Amino acid sequence: MNKKISLGATITLMIMAAAVTFSITMIYYMDVFNGKVYNLKERETMYSKLSELDRIVRANYVGNIDEDALNEALADGYVAGTGDKYARYFTPEEYESYMIDLEGRVVGIGISAQQDPSGYILINEVYADSPAAIVGLQAGDFIIKVDELDVNAETYQQAADAIRGEEGSKVNITYRRDSEDTTIEVTRRKVDIPTVFSRMIDSNIGYVQITEFNESTATQFSKQVDELIGQGAQALVFDVRNNGGGTLNSVTKMLDKLLPEGDIVSAEYKDGTVEVLAKSDVDEITLPMVVLTNEKTASAAELFTQALRDYGKAKSVGSTTYGKGTMQTVKKLNDGSAVNITIARYLPPNGVCYDGEGIKPDYEVELTADMEANFENLDETTDPQLKKALEVVIGSMRGEGIEPDSQNSQAAEESGTESSEQSAEEQSTAA
Repeated sequence: MNKKISLGATITLMIMAAAVTFSITMIYYMDVFNGKVYNLKERETMYSKLSELDRIVRANYVGNIDEDALNEALADGYVAGTGDKYARYFTPEEYESYMIDLEGRVVGIGISAQQDPSGYILINEVYADSPAAIVGLQAGDFIIKVDELDVNAETYQQAADAIRGEEGSKVNITYRRDSEDTTIEVTRRKVDIPTVFSRMIDSNIGYVQITEFNESTATQFSKQVDELIGQGAQALVFDVRNNGGGTLNSVTKMLDKLLPEGDIVSAEYKDGTVEVLAKSDVDEITLPMVVLTNEKTASAAELFTQALRDYGKAKSVGSTTYGKGTMQTVKKLNDGSAVNITIARYLPPNGVCYDGEGIKPDYEVELTADMEANFENLDETTDPQLKKALEVVIGSMRGEGIEPDSQNSQAAEESGTESSEQSAEEQSTAA
């Protein structure tokens, strides 16, 4: 028997439903309002404290205040106080230099250099086919004068900056070699900073060292990998040890060349939303691969490693990576300065973020302290990590799987070696 609901009951139900909806809506918007009020009060407290501090200092400080320096320090302090370990404030000059580094190109003479204890500019490397190479500058030369500027401890940075300039312009470089000083004229031009170095090992294994991921790295990588395959490489060893990362655009282009069709990386934002940032197409390189890592392998270099592992394209050899799985963005301010802030966590293809933990290698092999100190001079005969990588990739070429031994670290020569906190390295400058 069908029951009929009276008009009065229907109206009552509608009123009750509207009341519930109104209550829920009001609760939501009150929460939003209270949150905004709370944030407003927090900001008011912050500005009030800063205003009070400024008033006290200006009324009592005996010296003169440099307003520009004060503003820069305030901005720098604000960013530092956020608790974002990767956040950074850039002055306009620092921002310009930072963007040049990310681009991976410099208008200069084509050298990598650092400050010598004497104060002179010590050339570490002369880039191939660069203006510096054309005029005969060599690694180990000391630049003692740039145009009319004598180079010393006080003028080092000014001199290093002066080597750069407009494309096509000229600069006079006075350098010292074997106690003899020579002055030459060099024409500046745009030079790609080398970040990929490759060679063949045993005639059939391509070795590719990637030192960072800037905007010119992907082009260098693609060219050199193709050349190695053309020379007969039947397997590839990628070395990202001491690689601190770089741009997402660069590393995803490189992974696209290596991976099958699918997601490369996603981002998880503050509100929990997940966005796919890059995908790979169907073209891929199907050769056996191994990736070399260490505790200084970070950020984009970790994504490179994990993505290859997630797709079953490569095994990793070495030591646990740094553990930086977050994405930063740079926002430019009105005065030309900028702020770099963390906006998301990276999720590799398997969706497991390695931030704060690092990536444990499939085959753990440690270097001794002496080997670490002499890292640049190690090769396949003296580098136990590279030796293991070759063993693994040769096994893959033969179809012989080698059981991963990531639970038991293999000491290079001595057991019980403790790893120390990451130390600051000498900084090189491209010019």
